[in-house]
Amino acid sequence: MPGSRIASLGHYQPARVLTNDDLAAMVDTSDDWIRRRTGIATRRIAARDESVTDLASAAAGKALAASGLQPSDIGLITVATCSAVDRCPSIAAQVAGRLGIPSAVAYDLNNGCAGFCTALAGADHAVRAGAARHALVIGAEKMSDVTDWSDRSTCVLLGDGAGAAVISADEKEGVGPVVWGSDPTRGDAVRLVDDWHPRFAQEGQTVFRWVTTELPAIAREACHRAGITPADLAGVVTHQANLRIIEAVVRQLGLPEHVIVAKDVVESGNTSAASVPLALSKLTERGDIPSGSPVLLLAFGGGLSWAGQVVTCP
Repeated sequence: MPGSRIASLGHYQPARVLTNDDLAAMVDTSDDWIRRRTGIATRRIAARDESVTDLASAAAGKALAASGLQPSDIGLITVATCSAVDRCPSIAAQVAGRLGIPSAVAYDLNNGCAGFCTALAGADHAVRAGAARHALVIGAEKMSDVTDWSDRSTCVLLGDGAGAAVISADEKEGVGPVVWGSDPTRGDAVRLVDDWHPRFAQEGQTVFRWVTTELPAIAREACHRAGITPADLAGVVTHQANLRIIEAVVRQLGLPEHVIVAKDVVESGNTSAASVPLALSKLTERGDIPSGSPVLLLAFGGGLSWAGQVVTCP
């Protein structure tokens, strides 16, 4: 079976920037309180008439253009999202229509913040099995639609955005074996409370303890399955949930100083399934990680679910 690789990336964020001081005028909080507990300084908020499909299409269009492929070359589109209100047609099908992709398999995937890494693994498997030669994998969220703006413990976290990757068949393995799973006994740790107007909710301490206890071992296993050690990595892109969480996990991995660690959460907040591809796309666009270098992708979220793999930077 052929392998697969990330051929190109793209990302999109809305124009509006919401600062910590802006939030302090809405709820009982402050810039200092938010920075100390989350590391977040700003986040992007979509316009009222800007949909998840708009975000996803913008990021996907950039990734497709950067790949050099034609729309007709794409055989699979997967959109990872938990905030989309559209049930049918799927966001993926709508993206296909907007980009002129004629006959791809198109579906949405909801695995919370672990959605993109889960979708990436599914696309890799499809390409290896010969079901598609080129796939478009997108993480897109309008978390502002599911934010309780009166809850200072959660409204300070969330932002909107999208990231996308084109996955192509290759003789070499550019997307490593996935490590994934879930712990349904902690299913309420991260959730959307559905009362006809869903709202994001989480048990912050439960998530923090689980991630800092369990995620380092998952990261090491993903590296092991890819045939490398954490010291061989050029970069690490975890779900951008909270800077304290990112730093705690990275510290336990004992990474060399040269390893680039994504900290897009500072300027983008928690964008759920969009956070990993958004951060990865920014790193590659800036040239922070050399092309061909190994990067660990690692995500966790609602379910309580996780997924991660080592990829070769495009």
